[in-house]
Amino acid sequence: MSEKKTKNILQSPFHFGEKWEELLDNKDFVKVFLSDILEDYIVKQRWYGGKASKLKYIELSDYFRIQNEGEVYYGLILEINFVEAFYQHYFLPIAFVTDESFAMQDRILPININNQQGYIIDAINLEAFRKLVFEKIIKAHPNDRSRVQYHKSESFTNVVYESSRLLGLEQSNTSIVYNEKFILKFFRRIFSNKNPDYEMSCFLSDKKGFKNTPAYQGSINIIDSEKEFISIALMQKLVPNQGDAWEYMLNELKTVFSNLEYKNIDINSLPENELYARLRIDHIPGQIIDWVGINLFQKIQVLANRTAEMHIVLGSEFEDTAFTTTHFNGDYTVWLKNRLLHQFQNRLNAIENNMHKLDGLTLALAKEFLNNKNSIRKRFVNFDWTKLKGERIRVHGDYHLGQILVKEDDFYILDFEGEPESTIRDRKVKQPPLKDVAGMFRSFHYAIYATIFNNGEKFNQSQESLFKAAEILYSYFTSIFLETYIVAILEANLNIGYKQERDFILKYCLLEKAVYELGYELNSRPRWALIPLKGISNIINK
Repeated sequence: MSEKKTKNILQSPFHFGEKWEELLDNKDFVKVFLSDILEDYIVKQRWYGGKASKLKYIELSDYFRIQNEGEVYYGLILEINFVEAFYQHYFLPIAFVTDESFAMQDRILPININNQQGYIIDAINLEAFRKLVFEKIIKAHPNDRSRVQYHKSESFTNVVYESSRLLGLEQSNTSIVYNEKFILKFFRRIFSNKNPDYEMSCFLSDKKGFKNTPAYQGSINIIDSEKEFISIALMQKLVPNQGDAWEYMLNELKTVFSNLEYKNIDINSLPENELYARLRIDHIPGQIIDWVGINLFQKIQVLANRTAEMHIVLGSEFEDTAFTTTHFNGDYTVWLKNRLLHQFQNRLNAIENNMHKLDGLTLALAKEFLNNKNSIRKRFVNFDWTKLKGERIRVHGDYHLGQILVKEDDFYILDFEGEPESTIRDRKVKQPPLKDVAGMFRSFHYAIYATIFNNGEKFNQSQESLFKAAEILYSYFTSIFLETYIVAILEANLNIGYKQERDFILKYCLLEKAVYELGYELNSRPRWALIPLKGISNIINK
């Protein structure tokens, strides 16, 4: 639909004689609402994840009321069908308002209901709706068995509504900050199953008392028409913080690379370290400490300990089968190989189609990747579960510096939804804990190279020298993390396998993660494809 046509429709309200409370029963209204107007609104939202595909039509899969005396809002479950023959479900709460002050981008549909003119908007923009949702959770009954289920933790008591605001700047969800103490995340893309973020938050903080994740406070879930459990929203305690670990690391690394010139450090004389070998902090060479300082390595130790503590808790359950530990087996191996071989072929096609966008070292590494494609494929196929004695557990699944909050000298882990490309069931598959470690290592690699790419003109060294320094720094980061992590894990008797097994799994997961990253970089920012390609090169040449 053209912009001009959309604007004309938005200036001409539709007329319906029903009351707002009965409007969803009117088939004509539903038809109008689900038309191009809603499509035009949906595709512009940050949380809409179908931008790479062509929307075909929208259906109303289900709806429910969120109401109180005199207040009625609708929670819509929208099924978005794509030309490419797949679909996604999204949650959209709607409200009817007569207030002209709502900005054009907040209005979905101009409408005249029972001779009252106004607009249908996303209800999350309305404070009255946000307050009602908060109070519904506060008043939740422990054994709620109704279709729309509000739940609260035992710690969420003696609370009254004071204020609310939208958090903003999110991609896939919408979060509301309440009283500057709590945060309610509405899941926009939803699944016919418990959302892993909801499930993991309940388990880690509410059941097991893990302190380094935002404390679970409450949730909203519905039982749909097919008796499926759907997570709608998750309430957690707001952790006062100094930002995420990604921004923290970028700030620290800017200083580290500036030190090369400031301290007149000869990169070629820096002592190298074996990649992915364990290293105690008191064994770091003096020249590296002089360059980097001790503080950043100590922070990496803290992060490694928090990661280990999370995995120890996730491996401590004996009753709830969603969280009990399990061993490697044939079913897992078939699932893993099918998934990775499909992904690998997808990345092969992407790199072959994008070679013309690459140059320099990136092009050389891309050619190396293509020349070694059979060897890389063989690495994925050669996953022999019969030789693996370690345990699989529920893991974070999308673990990187952006999922970590920095609070003074500590770290808090959040966002357990898993990899966006994975299905909801795949996100819940029990994995080796080292998969999360590999995710964090890849994030270290990204942060180091992002510092070079974003500040290259401020550093006087050649790009080749900066890349050499990057790889040396990366090797020390990963070695310090690995030593701290493994000591903590073994002391807690979480079985992550013997040394040879650990080395195999870590490299396998690192290769998997780098291949996964390659697709995004080739499609979005080809210059940065150097980072996953270098990660792949590190593995296949080690």
